[in-house]
Amino acid sequence: MSSKPRILVTRRWPEAVERVLADRFDMAFNGNDVAMPANALAQALREFDAVLPTVSDRLPANLFDGGGIKARILGNYGVGYNHIDVAAAKAANIVVTNTPGVLTDCTADIAMTLLLAVARRAGEGERQIRAGEWTGWRPTHMIGSKVTGKTLGIIGFGRIGKAMAKRCHFGFDMEVVFYNRSPIDAAEAARYGARQLDTVDEVLKVADFVSLHCPGGGENRHLINAERLAMMKKGAHLVNTARGDVVDEPALIEALKNGVIRGAGLDVFEAEPNVPAGLRVLENVVLLPHLGSATEETRVAMGMKVVDNITAFFDGREPPDRVA
Repeated sequence: MSSKPRILVTRRWPEAVERVLADRFDMAFNGNDVAMPANALAQALREFDAVLPTVSDRLPANLFDGGGIKARILGNYGVGYNHIDVAAAKAANIVVTNTPGVLTDCTADIAMTLLLAVARRAGEGERQIRAGEWTGWRPTHMIGSKVTGKTLGIIGFGRIGKAMAKRCHFGFDMEVVFYNRSPIDAAEAARYGARQLDTVDEVLKVADFVSLHCPGGGENRHLINAERLAMMKKGAHLVNTARGDVVDEPALIEALKNGVIRGAGLDVFEAEPNVPAGLRVLENVVLLPHLGSATEETRVAMGMKVVDNITAFFDGREPPDRVA
């Protein structure tokens, strides 16, 4: 590269990745590490050769309107990209990349954490101890749901869905059923102790635990709504580590309040970082602040994926993780 492309990183990244970026490119970092407003993102698209957004940034179609776009690539820090209007970016001749693969295990670990925590009422128990309200062991205290041997239903059988199935089937002897938009070879599914069903509804009706691992946006927005929550077993639990908009949050609040389902574990929310007060006051939901990929190893690996993508692009090669 004869001259270094000018690149903006919208949030602070792991220091090791920022050093590599600063060495290879003419970098600008968002030192405040707070989400940039829409007007600042729109201006960045007109000032920088590349913008590296995260899932906390929103890039709707109107940000690309009006011409004057300088950016040629969006190197998204994350596997999900429904926060970017990909069609609008493509129309503006901007390439979009993501970071698949490297966060599979850590996200599945968080899904497993949520499943266990909500089933065994771990969040409630910790709050009780911290508040000094625990009066000692007794046979009827804080009875939860057994996990071992139960049925897990997975929506979306990609890398993370398969990793979750592996943990649950081989670690907890669970029967695993799943829905996936496209057919999965039966032998491949059997490797994870899993069996494909034809519809989302079929999965919801038989599962004791439902874990969401599908993309957000589009037809998956509010995939889990009041009607589908009513299809679930009365004692069932819902786990979401996918995208917040996959679940209709007001409908979930009502289902949790009224005993339609027993509990939920959530790592993602529709309007992050805003979490509805109706969820925050409920005891039968475990809430985490989008920690799915939050390990040092994974966050560095995600950053290096972006580095590889934008390096390839500016070297005239095809980015390995191009989505548009």
